[in-house]
Amino acid sequence: MISKKDIIKRFVSYVTVDTQSDPKSDTIPSTKKQWDLANLLVKELQSIGMEEVTIDDNAYIMATLPSNIEDEVPTIGFISHFDTSPDFTGDDVKPQIFENYHGGDIVLNKAEHIVLSPEYFEDLRQYIGQTLITTDGTTLLGADDKAGICEIVSAMEYLINHPEIKHGKIRVGFTPDEEIGRGAHKFDVEKFGADWAYTMDGSQIGELEFENFNAASAVVKVKGKIVHPGYAKGKLINSMYIATEFINSLPKFETPEHTEGYQGFFHLHHMTGSVEETQLEYIIRDHDAGHFKARKEVMMKLTNELNSQYGREVVVTEIKDQYYNMREKIEPVMHIVDIAEEAMVQLGIEPIIKAIRGGTDGSQLSYMGLPCPNIFAGGHNFHGRYEYIPVESMIKATEVICKIAELTSHFQKD
Repeated sequence: MISKKDIIKRFVSYVTVDTQSDPKSDTIPSTKKQWDLANLLVKELQSIGMEEVTIDDNAYIMATLPSNIEDEVPTIGFISHFDTSPDFTGDDVKPQIFENYHGGDIVLNKAEHIVLSPEYFEDLRQYIGQTLITTDGTTLLGADDKAGICEIVSAMEYLINHPEIKHGKIRVGFTPDEEIGRGAHKFDVEKFGADWAYTMDGSQIGELEFENFNAASAVVKVKGKIVHPGYAKGKLINSMYIATEFINSLPKFETPEHTEGYQGFFHLHHMTGSVEETQLEYIIRDHDAGHFKARKEVMMKLTNELNSQYGREVVVTEIKDQYYNMREKIEPVMHIVDIAEEAMVQLGIEPIIKAIRGGTDGSQLSYMGLPCPNIFAGGHNFHGRYEYIPVESMIKATEVICKIAELTSHFQKD
């Protein structure tokens, strides 16, 4: 169906363009370099025959594949983001292609002794005999979510070239800044005009998700007092010691490395410190709304206890909600999940229906009026040097998009 050679060429052309987002920037997109790929995508959508191709002042891209049937059926959408994570460098990505994976270690970088091993990354064993695209060990790959974009564009091109496949109107949307939680902030749901959509932003083949974390960020500022250490008795207050108290007072095993499934966590992802002031940056995650609220209360209670202990305001904690579990918005329209599941079954893919231990643009879009489950894009080990993707998974994801379009053509609009 989909040419392996063509999908590799398209994917490589995307990942070799640096599009890292920047959480410290207040612009949209957060980095100018995201425009490089955005503008290329606009030209490519036009070249394959998409209609109503637009890009706005914030680099949000939309396009239309018109219906090729007379019946009035729902308009569906497919959405992916073109930025990559700021967690690890995306500059000068050099993808490597390994055909007929043998099942053992893959040397990513001989000079730096960087090895992708199934002894550590067990998922590799699922893909013996397949073609893998990896990094060279010095950058991330960018399959999150350039694989999703590649699959959407490839599916649209295939549908255009195969009009015998019947489908209703399809809208395509590509967003910046998803990796820093802003991907849906300026998304114009009304302009997009879809009844529902799917983000192509999951991991391994078969994933289908309509639940995600409730999410918040927390910035904890700890104030100390600097005094010459030779004369500091009874005067110096070391903010780093108080920050350590804060860290150690949170549940030790409720962190990402100790949790799975529906278990939530506190994640300290950045800290800077001196005697005078220390800052801790956390993310708070939980699928359950009640537990999510309780986690935020735990942090505020700890803040108050430390302030009481020191007899003054030594800790200031600011918590901001980021997004919520989309399950609440998807459950009333579960047929949109059923259609995606049926598409996978018809293609011989075993659906893996589970909760996302993270978030997608779809979680925010669902609360903005566009129900938006998440479908696998095929990659593994996102945001780091060990990221890889099986080409066969990208081909299957492309086929799923086409099959969803076909199945929706039989779905009568209310």
